[in-house]
Amino acid sequence: MEFRDYYQLLGVERTATPEEIKKAYRRLARRYHPDINREADAEQRMQEINEARDVLADPERRAAYDQLYEYQHHGGGEEFRAPPDWDAGFEFSGSGFSNADAGDYSDFFASIFGHPGGRRSRGSHYRMRGEDRHARIYIDLVDTYQGATRTIVLHSPEPDATGQLHLVDHNLSVHIPRGVKSGQHIRLSGQGHPGMGGGPPGDLFLEIAFNEDSRYRIEDRDVYTSVPVAPWEAALGASIEAPTPSGPVRLKVPAGSQSGRRLRLKGRGIPGEPAGDLYVELRVVLPPANSERARQFYQTMAQEMPFNPRQSQET
Repeated sequence: MEFRDYYQLLGVERTATPEEIKKAYRRLARRYHPDINREADAEQRMQEINEARDVLADPERRAAYDQLYEYQHHGGGEEFRAPPDWDAGFEFSGSGFSNADAGDYSDFFASIFGHPGGRRSRGSHYRMRGEDRHARIYIDLVDTYQGATRTIVLHSPEPDATGQLHLVDHNLSVHIPRGVKSGQHIRLSGQGHPGMGGGPPGDLFLEIAFNEDSRYRIEDRDVYTSVPVAPWEAALGASIEAPTPSGPVRLKVPAGSQSGRRLRLKGRGIPGEPAGDLYVELRVVLPPANSERARQFYQTMAQEMPFNPRQSQET
């Protein structure tokens, strides 16, 4: 009987971690699964890969196999023959490896694990959970202030009956939670790639990003905007209405404000625990001198209000 090198079958090192073994198995399963691969030996390769996975992904079986591996590679000879009582001291859990499962495994596997105590239920054939999918979606800022339900279209490659990949559209109705911010993920359970052999589908993870909005700038949960004010509103103070993503608010402009002054509206940013803040930057806008009366008004100001805006720059 020929010794089977399960590490070589999965293309992993002897020191491979459980996660590396899982990744190697999934990579090979996607290549050789009979539902995808139409080559004549695909099913045989899939059985070998499954067998290797069933041993190396099982801590108990792997420990026992590793002992045989050392024995075989240190004087075991060309023909494999398990030494007597090789499995003494190994504990195997599970109900057993039945005769009905025998056809799914090689004689090598059966000679090692096909005895009482070493038997293990085979489980479903070719069963594997589908891969998770990831995508980025763009939402409006107002959606996170109020929460929303949006229909999105995702394009994903899927094999047809001949194994060729084609882009397929998926329409999904997605609930946008109130308070979600850029970079967060929404998980849609079971909306990932389908499983194989009856395995469950993976999940879909949607990363949130915001659509560009010239009115607002977003930093984490804080939102920034600017509001134009007239010179007399800035100089004398005023109560003005300012637009925000959650609707207009009354804003008190302190007397003596300059262009660029930033006013903080606590808790008016993106909702959350804690909520972000909304920062309103005042932008003083001059009325145009486009009439004789307006020009006279500016001339009067120049004569009556000695003011040098560049005084601080003089040396």
